[in-house]
Amino acid sequence: MTDDRSLSRRDLFRLGMVAGPAALAASCGWQGGPLMPKLNSISLFNDWVGEKILLRNGRLAPVYPVSKRTPSHLFPSYALTNPRPEPPAGWALNVGGLVSKPAVLTLEMIEALPRVTYTVKHHCVEGWSAIATWTGAPLSAIINMVEPKPEAKYLRFDTFDHNYYNGWDLKSAMHPQTLLAYSFNGGPLGAAHGGPVRVYSPIKLGYKLTKYLTSLTFTAERPGGYWEDQGYPWLGGV
Repeated sequence: MTDDRSLSRRDLFRLGMVAGPAALAASCGWQGGPLMPKLNSISLFNDWVGEKILLRNGRLAPVYPVSKRTPSHLFPSYALTNPRPEPPAGWALNVGGLVSKPAVLTLEMIEALPRVTYTVKHHCVEGWSAIATWTGAPLSAIINMVEPKPEAKYLRFDTFDHNYYNGWDLKSAMHPQTLLAYSFNGGPLGAAHGGPVRVYSPIKLGYKLTKYLTSLTFTAERPGGYWEDQGYPWLGGV
């Protein structure tokens, strides 16, 4: 059940309740001029709300019945590469960085891990939302497998979609609804939605749900991101 009375960070960011036009400019990736210090302040505020309020106590996003799903062909999809990128031959996911047990995972290996399926609402920073069913392996299962070192605080996600990348904090990555998804609406995750494997979690805005994954790297320093480097909030929570 959803609570329409609650105000998410997405609401603040999208509606500009904090800074009006400046927040709208930030959402469009604008990156210059005298308003830039204010935009950076908005981003920091959004991240503070995400860390202190939205991610506390393992807060779960609501789930929906399959009957509420948006028809697959009406679910928007985006990529930097045009036409949409296809996985390289012999695709596998490289997991490394500050870990004790680096791994190279094929799609079959990921599919053999514990499986989670949920039907949830996807939120885009542009203002639209849609409901879909996602299936995948909990990212926490991969994290536990590779045994991050104590100094590992963040994850960097790299892709085969041009130069797209971004980063997550380890707490968000360990959230029970954070998946390495390989199925969309009951079928394989195709190129339109980031296949063969993407990050998915209903606690994050769409630009944080990295598609076309090639590697997960554990780091001590906070990674940037394709949109985050242009002023988008780093945590990107919903």
